[in-house]
Amino acid sequence: MNEASPAQLASAVTWGAFALAFVFGAVGNKTNFCTMGAVSDWVNMGDTGRLRMWLLAIGVAILGANGLHLAGVVDLSKSIYPGPNFTWLSYIVGGFLFGVGMTLGSGCGSKTLIRIGAGNLKSVVVFIVIGIVAYMTLRGILGAFRVGVLEQATTTLAGGQDLPSLLARAAGGDKKTWILALSLIIGGGLVAFAYASKDFRSNFDYTLGGVVTGLVVVGGWYVSGKIGYVAEDPNTLQEAFVATNTGRMEAFSFVAPLAFSIEYLMLWTDKTRIVTYGIASAAGVIAGSLAWALATRSFAWEGFRDAEDTGSHLVGAALMGFGGIVALGCTIGQGISGFSTLALGSIITFAAIIAGAAATMKWQYWRISREG
Repeated sequence: MNEASPAQLASAVTWGAFALAFVFGAVGNKTNFCTMGAVSDWVNMGDTGRLRMWLLAIGVAILGANGLHLAGVVDLSKSIYPGPNFTWLSYIVGGFLFGVGMTLGSGCGSKTLIRIGAGNLKSVVVFIVIGIVAYMTLRGILGAFRVGVLEQATTTLAGGQDLPSLLARAAGGDKKTWILALSLIIGGGLVAFAYASKDFRSNFDYTLGGVVTGLVVVGGWYVSGKIGYVAEDPNTLQEAFVATNTGRMEAFSFVAPLAFSIEYLMLWTDKTRIVTYGIASAAGVIAGSLAWALATRSFAWEGFRDAEDTGSHLVGAALMGFGGIVALGCTIGQGISGFSTLALGSIITFAAIIAGAAATMKWQYWRISREG
């Protein structure tokens, strides 16, 4: 049990989240880490550089997160991703819509925050719309549809939906053995795939962006799952993870935290509200990107091109806000943080996001060619 009080731990958790997110924001700006761009490069130009950078981040996160788990430092089963409720329809629909939205909105939630730090005013609007629609999907009118329709398609997988648990039940064997084996096979395989490309190996930014992003997620698990862990909360006499909106250990995700950030700013004088892990991480990404933009003199204001550009970003932001909540995460939340727990739902969401983005890009190309 941590000797520090929950309030002291909360401060350590939020500052830790801010620091990690600051690094991610700066490195993301420098390396142009962008999951939407990764899919676009691959679909439109056959360039897999940024896609491999994303996969490298996933591989590093899998190896690091499960290394912490096997060492007994954190317990990944206490995050939201590997739980027994397998909401398969939500993963597919939410992921697909998020992929569509990030294409129309010029980037996912993390890229939106990075662009805000670099002076992109379009991304400020996207941030606000993502946050509002995400909140409506969490607790508002869209939440009724989420719970009453999409989440009705649920299968309960006793023991958890993570691949090690599923295989241990199906094929037998010790779960820890499966964790080690799958981490090495999947995580190591993704790292090996990334570096199989000569072009990838020759571009240091790819390695920097992938490795740092993966390690930032691992660091997030440590901050919330180790530093923020209280074996017995003095108020509830139950174990707790301080300063997280879910009440569980968290890594990084950038949809729900945007909603909670807006809520916090709107209810600033309500002293019961606190800066949470997610809120601190969103602020950290913006600050890190801003610091890099100012240091390199690349900061530049950018606005909407025309009404069509505005409409595209508004629709995209709304779809990201809805899809990200329905699918329990975004390209970082499910695509890296969730994937690092080897949760089946995270892997399905990852694939659905790519499918949604690729389909939208193909539609955009068809539309342009038809008009031309």
